[in-house]
Amino acid sequence: MGAPSSGLIAEFFLQHTEKTHIARLAHKHRIIDYFLIFDPNHSDIQSILTDFNALHPNLHFTAETERDNTINYLDISIHKTPHKLETSIYRKPTFTDSITPYTSNHPTQHGYAAVRFLCYRLNS
Repeated sequence: MGAPSSGLIAEFFLQHTEKTHIARLAHKHRIIDYFLIFDPNHSDIQSILTDFNALHPNLHFTAETERDNTINYLDISIHKTPHKLETSIYRKPTFTDSITPYTSNHPTQHGYAAVRFLCYRLNS
């Protein structure tokens, strides 16, 4: 799967890129957060994407814009109201909400992992 040091090297690379290049681009485009909230009066999303994608040939950034004042980011749905941002859990349309049955022929560790995941998700 790769060398044990791969994660560490990737982290060094991303930290270096963030400190040297992304901070400069954030200032240039007046970016408020790396979740990428920006001032549309000063910059547009295409110029931001062009600049970010020019950082390194192996880095590729994409953009998703909000629809009906809502955007889904990872497993969170963020809804913009006039005075604040509201969050809720986002589920893809293909989400089935089912886990591997205990009596299946899968290794028991898979069943335990599913339960641990659900407990962790409940607590967080």
